[in-house]
Amino acid sequence: MRVLIVEDDAGIATALAATLKCNGYAADVTPTLSLASAALRVEPFDLVLLDLGLPDGEGLDWLRQVRREGHAMPVLIMSARDALPDRVAGLDEGADDYMVKPFEPEELLARMRVALRRSEGRASPLLRHGDLLVDPAAHSVLRNGEPVVLRAKEFALLLALLRGSGQVLTRQRLEQAMYGFDEVLDSNALEVHMHHLRRKLGEGLVKTVRGVGYFVPAQDSQGGH
Repeated sequence: MRVLIVEDDAGIATALAATLKCNGYAADVTPTLSLASAALRVEPFDLVLLDLGLPDGEGLDWLRQVRREGHAMPVLIMSARDALPDRVAGLDEGADDYMVKPFEPEELLARMRVALRRSEGRASPLLRHGDLLVDPAAHSVLRNGEPVVLRAKEFALLLALLRGSGQVLTRQRLEQAMYGFDEVLDSNALEVHMHHLRRKLGEGLVKTVRGVGYFVPAQDSQGGH
């Protein structure tokens, strides 16, 4: 999952990015609203973490414009403004949640998972597909009730495929879900991760559409659908 952090405090932004990466997210940081807009134009992000007081403008104005442009990804506001009118305004302008600084990383991660579930139309925190049961919060995978150990990028790849089940995801889209702007990507990295994922979970899970990408067939049982 690809997350955009819009935060001008370098210390906070660095700590957030490190936390997200440790939990399997690809994270990019922009310290201004203009750079955040530029990032949205070139990459698809699954979620945005938005500070309000940025050097080049007000985060709420930016959020209002982003929603008008049709961007539907979840947006979580992070702000030291704790007054009720500020929180209400943030939610009314299109934020999916509002967190008052300082907050604990565990709570942020939990609220991100809730926002992502809502955006995907899922009620259950778990992802089910055939004999697989995936818990994004615990970073655990069970196959026929037996644990399967996946590395961070393999887990991120599996989540991207399951969350987009029934859709063919291009190589570029999968790489975008797994890697941030500042991460070095080997030319065959996706194929290596896909090979390990298939070896651990079975060859039948992920289908290849030659010249296009990969997909996991949709199942009615996934994620409580």
